[in-house]
Amino acid sequence: MKISTRFSDAIHLLSFIHIYKGQISLSSETIAGSIETSPVMVRKLMGELRRAGLIETTHGTPDPKLAKATDQISLLDVYLAVEKDKPLFQIDYKTNPDCIVGGNIQETLKEYYNQAEVAAKAKLNSIKLSDVIDTILVKQKEKEAFKRQTEQ
Repeated sequence: MKISTRFSDAIHLLSFIHIYKGQISLSSETIAGSIETSPVMVRKLMGELRRAGLIETTHGTPDPKLAKATDQISLLDVYLAVEKDKPLFQIDYKTNPDCIVGGNIQETLKEYYNQAEVAAKAKLNSIKLSDVIDTILVKQKEKEAFKRQTEQ
């Protein structure tokens, strides 16, 4: 089973737009080069983010903009934009109903998974895009300082 990276790719895309705004072309090709995905996938993500009111785009121009301030966009907003109502956890419903475990595991896990999903979504709602961008910029500054120190 392949795990989707759409959520992290969407956060990457939004962060890229904010950090590089006005510095380089923000074409789907440029953004795709950073994410290491196809421009088609970037355009699909941008469409979903636009429909969710997180970015503004003009057809045919490489100039996407965030539709809100970064401290007004939560990671939950991004998750819901690209994953919609997809559950965080999947239950395997194809188990042996005659087995003690196979006959009871779905209802048992459904309860625990629901609790974990509510907690995870609450945490995602408390983390803002500005937090992610600040962390990216701090990590880059640390890398640059380390590089300068090792070059001396």
